[in-house]
Amino acid sequence: MATKNRKRSALKRIRQTVRRTATKQAGRSAARTSVRTARQAIASGEDTGDAVKAAQSALDRAAKRGAIHKNAASRRKARIARAAARAGGTAAESTP
Repeated sequence: MATKNRKRSALKRIRQTVRRTATKQAGRSAARTSVRTARQAIASGEDTGDAVKAAQSALDRAAKRGAIHKNAASRRKARIARAAARAGGTAAESTP
């Protein structure tokens, strides 16, 4: 009986892990895509304000949901803002 319960709980944990992994992967992917878009806008010399804001927002969302660590999100936001400032674009204010 105990073996059966352990097996059932193990199967449930597997189902939960698969579901959670898929959700977090989507958040990480969205964050990476928006960061890539912002970097391309910075490199091409376009108006970077909207792209940088979108990237910072996506990183914040991914960190809030646990897809990436909050310090990693903060570091990436700072690097994007610094790159935008160096390129002469408008660097969005990062939220604390």
